Amino acid sequence: MEFIAGKYNYWIYVALMMIGFYAMIAKGNLIKKIIGMNVFQTAVFLFYISIAKVREGTAPILWDRTVLYDNPVPHVLILTAIVVSVSTTAVALALIILIYREFGTMEEDEILRIQKNGSAVPPGKPE
Repeated sequence: MEFIAGKYNYWIYVALMMIGFYAMIAKGNLIKKIIGMNVFQTAVFLFYISIAKVREGTAPILWDRTVLYDNPVPHVLILTAIVVSVSTTAVALALIILIYREFGTMEEDEILRIQKNGSAVPPGKPE
């Protein structure tokens, strides 16, 4: 029981990852897939930040009373990953707008059906 209680933050990260993964795999709406991807990415960010913490460690500033330092590299990597995440989300949303203009829906099943049949005319397009 102490193993589970002592590592509760890892259980939370795994739960967030599974929620995000489920949303990406099971949902048909493209916006919900993007939200799931963001939840998954956030769980990974939190995981990396948590492994950077050293018990009784301090900020990596050189001074005479400090022996243990927290690892600053994961923090720098996560700052870069956040920028990439925001950019990926922006591009994905822009692509979803184009898909909606072309097909008139954001549901994956409907888009695949329209592509297969070619039957529906998107709204705003002349027949």
